[in-house]
Amino acid sequence: MGKHFLRLFAVLSVCFAPVKSDWLPATATFYGGVDGSGTMDGACGYGNLYNDGYGVNNAALSTTLFNDGASCGQCYAIICDESKAPQWCKPGTYVTVSATNFCPPNWSLPYGGWCNTTRPHFDMSQPAWENIGIYSAGIIPVLYQRVKCWRSGGVRFTINGFNYFELVLVTNVAGSGSIKSMAVKGTNTGWIQMSRNWGANWHCLSALVGQALSFTLTSTGDQTIVFQDVVPAWWQFGQTFTTYQQFDQ
Repeated sequence: MGKHFLRLFAVLSVCFAPVKSDWLPATATFYGGVDGSGTMDGACGYGNLYNDGYGVNNAALSTTLFNDGASCGQCYAIICDESKAPQWCKPGTYVTVSATNFCPPNWSLPYGGWCNTTRPHFDMSQPAWENIGIYSAGIIPVLYQRVKCWRSGGVRFTINGFNYFELVLVTNVAGSGSIKSMAVKGTNTGWIQMSRNWGANWHCLSALVGQALSFTLTSTGDQTIVFQDVVPAWWQFGQTFTTYQQFDQ
C-alpha cells in the first residue's frame, strides 16, 4: 500500500464521523448515465433524488448491505483500494454516497453479476463512481465505511395510500440516515405503530383522513424525535410536508 494511500486513509479517518469504525472491502460499479438521471426512483421509494434530499451521489446496494430496505438513506464513504488495483483508481480521492436503491443478485450489470447475495457491492451513480475510479475499469475494488449523513433542512413526510391504508415515505433523514421504527397519531387517535412496507415507506391500517398527524421516529442511531402536528388536517394523498426537525444520530 503506497504512502499516498496511507496518508489519504489517515485523513479520511479524521474527517468522517463513522457509524461503524472499520473500513471494509467491497467492489463498485456504476449505472445511470453521465448525469445520474437513470438512478432516480428505485427500491427505497424515493422519487426525484434531488427533491428528496439525496442528489446524484447515490448507490444501489447488494443484498447483504440493503438489508431488506432497512439501509435506505444510510451514507457510506468509499475509496478505491489502490493496493489492489492502482491502475484503476484515482489517487487521493473519496466520495460519500447515500443508499437509494437495491442491486438485485446477478443483475445484468455491464461487467457481470456482481450484486450477489453475500458480497458487499455498490452500484453507484456514474458521477459518484467517477470521483474514485477510471471509467474504463468498469468495476473496482473499494474500501467503505458507514458515516454520518448530512442533509439540508428537516425530515420530510410524503403521504400516500387510500382510505384506511396510510403509506408514509420518510425522506431527507440525517444522522444515521435510516429509520428503525415509526408511529403515527391522529387528532382523534392514540399512537399507532407503523410497519415498514418497502424501502423507506411505512404503513398503518387506520382511518386518519381529516385529522392532523403527528409522527414519532426512532433512527437506527437510536435517537427518537416527535414531529408534533407536522401534517395539517386538510392533507391529501400525494402531498409532502417538510419539517424543521432533524436527526444528528
